[in-house]
Amino acid sequence: MLKYCEMNLDRASNFRKDNTWLESKKDKNSQWLVMFEDKNLFCSQTQEPLFLSKKQILTLGLETEQLSDAIFLGIDKQVSYFALDFTTFDETYISNINELGELYDVRHFGPNIKNEVASILILARALCHWHRTHKFCGRCGTINILVEAGHSRICTNQNCLHQTFPRTDPAVIMLVKKTFEDGTERCLLGRQASWPEGVFSTLAGFVDPGETLERAVKREVLEESGIQVKDVKYIASQPWPFPSSIMLGFIATATDSNIEVDQDELEQAKWFSREELKYFKDWGDEGVEFKLPRKDSISRFLIDHWLSA
Repeated sequence: MLKYCEMNLDRASNFRKDNTWLESKKDKNSQWLVMFEDKNLFCSQTQEPLFLSKKQILTLGLETEQLSDAIFLGIDKQVSYFALDFTTFDETYISNINELGELYDVRHFGPNIKNEVASILILARALCHWHRTHKFCGRCGTINILVEAGHSRICTNQNCLHQTFPRTDPAVIMLVKKTFEDGTERCLLGRQASWPEGVFSTLAGFVDPGETLERAVKREVLEESGIQVKDVKYIASQPWPFPSSIMLGFIATATDSNIEVDQDELEQAKWFSREELKYFKDWGDEGVEFKLPRKDSISRFLIDHWLSA
């Protein structure tokens, strides 16, 4: 299964709007995720994410009322899960956090974390990031506040009261394939200049307003590589809150093979056979050799899917 795609918590959407119910879930059995600048807290020895008890959260120096900004993530077997973002808290709290563990981007350990756990971590990251970057009303500019257990914000201007919800930006990601005159099927991979040396990945791009997913696939491939495609087929999707996307994965067939790279989009694009991909190294490996994308990404999933076809 794709990484980050097994969030099995009951989000309790019919109950979390009730503040009395919500406060009752912040009991001694509740589990808490600490967030700081989009990073999760990990145990330095085991490299496992840390879920703190309410007692541990309070030992960080917090007052009970400071838990009001906690984001409810869901329930599993009567255990409630919450996330609390310390990014804007006093530095004293950060010092206390560092005594418990170390803060890492979840992708640092992503491939090695159990999928259902990793899925909870990225939910916490996504919601905390959204709250931190949407503090003001998009209509009138007034400060808005967290409501509905962290799954919404509402404007404090009584003449506005505009309510907003966490955003997710749809993006298509596609493996483009073509059978060449020598009978060999190859896939089209590209790289951005900002990526680690040698990394090539599938093409991707955001969906425009008023655009179908299939049209977005065709447009993005053409814009980035100059290649026309047909037979666009959906394969799978993956939440990718880095910071706020959902990746919609496709495979498409190229109608031509002449690459014309848009330097504003990609640094380079190439056709690769299955045999050539056998010699690729992994993201993070040292050296100048070609490398595959991250193991926890849908781009890697699509490449592996094609390799096994």
